[in-house]
Amino acid sequence: MDRISLVLVIIGALNWASIGLFRFDFVAALFGGQTAVVSRVVYTIVGLAGIWCISLLFREREKRYDRS
Repeated sequence: MDRISLVLVIIGALNWASIGLFRFDFVAALFGGQTAVVSRVVYTIVGLAGIWCISLLFREREKRYDRS
């Protein structure tokens, strides 16, 4: 779940970068505009993935020991 969320957040970040730099929204272009149902579902899923990734900030990292 963590990796899927991170991938979705990265996709969302790249989409926002394209909006900021080029005024081009890939999600809207692919799915028929910002108000299209599919676009709104994609935006919602990316947003939920971002909320999930907040939990990554508060988790302790697993310690890995080298057994050599």
